Amino acid sequence: MMTKIFEEAFPMYKQLFIPGPVNVTDDVLAKMATPMIGHRTKEISALQRGISDKLRQVFYTQNEILLSTSSGSGLMEGAIRSCTAKRALVFSIGSFGDRWYKMAVTNGVPADKVSVPWGQAVTPELVEQELAKGDYDLVAITHTETSTGVANPLYDIAPVLAKHPDIVWCVDAVSSACGMKIEVDKLGIDVLITSTQKALGLPPGMAICTISEKAYKRTFDVEHRGLYFDLQEIYNYLKKKDYQYPSTPNESLMFAMDYQLDKILAEGLDNRFARHQAMAARCRQWAKQYFALFPDERYLADTLTVVDNTRQISVADLNNQLALRGKTLSNGYGDLKEKTFRIAHMADTTMEELEALLKDIEEILDLK
Repeated sequence: MMTKIFEEAFPMYKQLFIPGPVNVTDDVLAKMATPMIGHRTKEISALQRGISDKLRQVFYTQNEILLSTSSGSGLMEGAIRSCTAKRALVFSIGSFGDRWYKMAVTNGVPADKVSVPWGQAVTPELVEQELAKGDYDLVAITHTETSTGVANPLYDIAPVLAKHPDIVWCVDAVSSACGMKIEVDKLGIDVLITSTQKALGLPPGMAICTISEKAYKRTFDVEHRGLYFDLQEIYNYLKKKDYQYPSTPNESLMFAMDYQLDKILAEGLDNRFARHQAMAARCRQWAKQYFALFPDERYLADTLTVVDNTRQISVADLNNQLALRGKTLSNGYGDLKEKTFRIAHMADTTMEELEALLKDIEEILDLK
């Protein structure tokens, strides 16, 4: 994955099996050294237009694509602030759903939060039940929750939201997009949000979203949308200035993204999803052999596995030993620290790399 020269120059480098940032291949990193070009030129328009066209293929959509020099949180905040005219309903299955609700509240956006126990998913029945309780015009749902390893059943939830055509449906796909198939137009998702540092296999630093015509029109009903993350502002500028952006973009990451998207499409999206599924199946099998799975097995993410620490090992000590072998995984998130540990298998990770990690864990813990 990384060259010997790189490893010698940066001895702190470890192979990452954490849910972002992920390992980035040498050739993609090299593209970030491309010389800068003017951010108000025909060349930058062509670059950013090409990226958007490729992302439309990845997300199975004809909707417009917006890019943001920020983490995924930036466009999550922008979506709930720009597209809520009445009241938002946020479904939380863990830390990042809670965070989306907090974004609404701290921006003065009227919102309610519906939480399910960690490790469980949002069901279509729950969505239908909660929508009947209030006059909502935006629904925010996390696809895969990295704190719990749950993947919400978007394809089951979509028919419920289709009954509510006035609702703008926003999906946090930060840790799933490009690792799990999400057909935006088929599902009727209005705003799908992700970022570069997870299943896309790029360094951190940019967020991406799709935006439907419905979501764009909704922004005109919202008076206080902010500025930097105002989806209407970004959309209007992009259309007026031929895929340029109001603020100076992260050109280095865009050069890398353009190249990486070519690689992803060359691999084939179905092949990429199948690779993620195969690694997820192997990791789940291993987890059940030696520990247990934390999330409900009916709703499992393909991009990471959250392992229930049934042996009560010290995850911190395990990571210290893995570091000596040039690898690292993630401890449990928040209240789940030391109670779970997380193994990410996304982006350009291979089955061989995953197998090497699992073997190292078995040797370190003397698992039989």
